[in-house]
Amino acid sequence: MPAGLFPGPGKATRTGMNKRTFSVICALGLVLLLKGPAPAQNKNDDLLTYSDRGRKAAITSRSQLEVRRQQILDSMQSAMGKLPALKGNPPFQVSYRDTINENAYTRYTITLTVAPGEEIAAYLYFPRKRPGQTRFPAMVALHGTDVLGKMAVDGQGSRKEPWIRKNLGYGKELAERGYVVIAPDYPGFGDAKGHDFAADRYTSGSMKAIFNQMRCVDLLQTLDTVDPGRIGIIGHSLGGHNAIFTGAFDDRLQVVVSSCGWTLMDYYDVGEKAIQRYGARLGPWSQELYMPLLREKYKLEPERFPFDFDEVMVAIAPRAFFSCSPLRDANFDYHGVEKGIANVMPLYRMLKAEDKLRVQYPDDVHDFPYETRQEAYRFIDSILKKP
Repeated sequence: MPAGLFPGPGKATRTGMNKRTFSVICALGLVLLLKGPAPAQNKNDDLLTYSDRGRKAAITSRSQLEVRRQQILDSMQSAMGKLPALKGNPPFQVSYRDTINENAYTRYTITLTVAPGEEIAAYLYFPRKRPGQTRFPAMVALHGTDVLGKMAVDGQGSRKEPWIRKNLGYGKELAERGYVVIAPDYPGFGDAKGHDFAADRYTSGSMKAIFNQMRCVDLLQTLDTVDPGRIGIIGHSLGGHNAIFTGAFDDRLQVVVSSCGWTLMDYYDVGEKAIQRYGARLGPWSQELYMPLLREKYKLEPERFPFDFDEVMVAIAPRAFFSCSPLRDANFDYHGVEKGIANVMPLYRMLKAEDKLRVQYPDDVHDFPYETRQEAYRFIDSILKKP
């Protein structure tokens, strides 16, 4: 479902047929633009600067980029609430509820204590070891808007189209490719259905999810079968933008893959019915499972929002980022993706990491089609399976 919020108009079509899929590395014809400060948010000249004792200064070094990253994380927390401390939590308590053995992997359903009084359910996949292999790379797999939650990344989601259910089974497919995979439920979905957002300690559902997902990374790093330095994150729709958010906060994630998860806020569209329902074009982002402060504090006025997606990508740079952004996605307009990538590429070029920023625009609806998915897997392999 688009944006993890609403189904887009039109009927989904079978993927893998009559596609015009092309990959854009975005390195050609771009020049590094490091201008002075500008008053407007989310402009390229402002994007590539940081605040230095109250004035804007161009980013010219890694240390300045780290300052900018922290400032972006502060801005994100202005909309999402504070990230709780990851240290000081009790040792993990993991309950294994059931086991499924397949040819290429074993899948466990687990319950994981992430903080005192806070549990999440997840799938945990372990691939079969090859001779001489001791440690695997790992991925956090985030589901889209599906009432069944984590089941979607196993290809068992609620979508009626069988090919879309298959296309969203990237958790299982990554396990088949030799990755340890953890796939948690987003609050309000799957085993977390009925989560009481008003009663928890988080300002937003987005921050609750980010914390859960970072604790999943903590768990992966405790497993003796996982290489703690080779972990990434992937998601579609709801999972797509949460992969981006978590990648910004957690620099242990070496690769971030987002399918149908973002566009610049100026390009986000939900249609007239949704606008009537939520009172504004950006109203869906203020639901309790996302960021209520965007309505309460920022009045759903995009020019007042404390961050946009190109800024979040600056917080990820120079780590690897891959986007699947279909041409016919009804919510996440690919034109906003093109602009966001163009805004961020000068920074990746400056950091000599332009090969780590990649986007594909399949001629498709809100989906993660086979060809693009395979390209995403090859991209992940190039980062996490390097010798």
